[in-house]
Amino acid sequence: MTYGISVRLAAPADEVLDRVRRALATQGFEILTEFDLRHALRTRLGEDSEPYVVLGACDPGLAHRLLTEDRRLGLVLTCTVVVRGDGEETVVDALDPQVMVNVPERPSLRPVADEAGRKLRTALDSLTASASG
Repeated sequence: MTYGISVRLAAPADEVLDRVRRALATQGFEILTEFDLRHALRTRLGEDSEPYVVLGACDPGLAHRLLTEDRRLGLVLTCTVVVRGDGEETVVDALDPQVMVNVPERPSLRPVADEAGRKLRTALDSLTASASG
């Protein structure tokens, strides 16, 4: 099983990060957390790296459906999206929501994971569509 959905863009990471935020919002996701790993590595360890930002995104409607099924599913609730530099390009990786179905071994969660996956794919696909248009 693959565990991620990815797109590659010929644009700087800071520009792509703004586009990712907007694309996720268009699909109903809210950004609950944002972690700038590059900044943390630089300030904590004195190490430099490519731009690398981890977003914790959540669709409140989908979250409600999951928590109605099992309150412990808050452990796998957020959809993790990474925006990272790769040379002159930027890669956007999103955790495939099907992973959340496999972790608690609850097939009844598949419809929620399917919907979250469709929304994430639509958001990521919109990034490449807007880049070519």
